[in-house]
Amino acid sequence: MAEAEKKGILVIEDEAPVKIMVSRLLEKNGFVVRTAEDGLDGLRVLEEFRPDLIIADVMMPNLDGLTFTKALKNRRETKNIPLIFLTAKTDPLSMIEGINVGAKFYVTKPFQIDDLLAKVKKVLNERGHRLD
Repeated sequence: MAEAEKKGILVIEDEAPVKIMVSRLLEKNGFVVRTAEDGLDGLRVLEEFRPDLIIADVMMPNLDGLTFTKALKNRRETKNIPLIFLTAKTDPLSMIEGINVGAKFYVTKPFQIDDLLAKVKKVLNERGHRLD
């Protein structure tokens, strides 16, 4: 598949091992991946890269995932980009808040690789991208 045809994913994660693992998993499955260290860095990446999906942590320095998502959803050019939270925050109130700010899924760490990949494909398929 040509680079232009591949679906792009932005991974926003401050823990380097998690960011590297998720990025490699997605690249191995045919996605174009860009990464960011935190929400502030994520907003900078969005200036030149328009992903089909964003995977973001909730707890990050500088700009947390919830605040990042609110900023994302308040911008006309980015409000329709779907987002999956990948986080260590496992309490029910955090999950509800994550969904309420606009996340399609709320995946808790530690996570199953197959589960994350299935959710990524589900979100992209819902957007009209056939991935089979």
